Amino acid sequence: MSDSSYTPPKIWQWDSANGGKFANINRPIAGATHEKELPKGKHPFQLYSLATPNGVKVTILFEELLALGIKEAEYDAYLIDISEGDQFSSGFVDVNPNSKIPALVDNSGSERLCLFESGAMLLHLAEKFDAFIPKDVAGRAQCLSWLFWQVGSGPFLGGGFGHFYAYAPEKFEYPINRFAMEVKRQLDVLDKHLEHNRYMCGDDYTIADMAIWPWYGALVLNKVYEAAEFLQVHTYKHLNRWTNEINEREAVIRGKMVNRSWGEEDEQLPERHSGDDFKR
Repeated sequence: MSDSSYTPPKIWQWDSANGGKFANINRPIAGATHEKELPKGKHPFQLYSLATPNGVKVTILFEELLALGIKEAEYDAYLIDISEGDQFSSGFVDVNPNSKIPALVDNSGSERLCLFESGAMLLHLAEKFDAFIPKDVAGRAQCLSWLFWQVGSGPFLGGGFGHFYAYAPEKFEYPINRFAMEVKRQLDVLDKHLEHNRYMCGDDYTIADMAIWPWYGALVLNKVYEAAEFLQVHTYKHLNRWTNEINEREAVIRGKMVNRSWGEEDEQLPERHSGDDFKR
């Protein structure tokens, strides 16, 4: 079924007014729009982020590392308000030329390391602290496969289904149905795997879980796109079990709060500089 008679022009041209809710922060060019340095705290790790699913992946890992007693994983987290274009400041672009949250600076070694892409941060931190990544070859291979499964699958859920279902200025049947079908397939992939595994890598809780849960767990809990009923997420029994188990972890509860500036007040922590920040 055709939604419109739109015919693509021979040469695409940018319409800055087009794009729905996030039109004001989307553009076809890269680079900084204004000069502004990033704030800096006292800890080895400086995180610049927002509590969207991609940002939550990293704060969950930091909080899980600290929960293990790894004090070297202490970090400062600063809010990047993407609705105000903070991701296009010269300081942020210096760390992340892709102008997407999160961005991380690792000052714990002999040289300053800048990391972008949440999956890369999870892998870097897990390897650095030898935690939440299997040590055996087979387990590591499985963990990395599921980590990169999320990296590849997430855009179909977020920029695909989420955009056309929740944020597009007009609702069209074809893209919503196309991406809903793919998201349902992904949910089924997870559900079938979790039928025989407590976590994504068997009995081991790893960075694969921390990558997947903020997106697909949030979908199951109806925390993104308000699409739980539309997608009938309650029918995925094993995915629901996994989602709820992880949702109750203390480090996950804390990680969800960091760089959050909306919702219930007791669920917000726009900036994080120590564990004491959670005691309010």
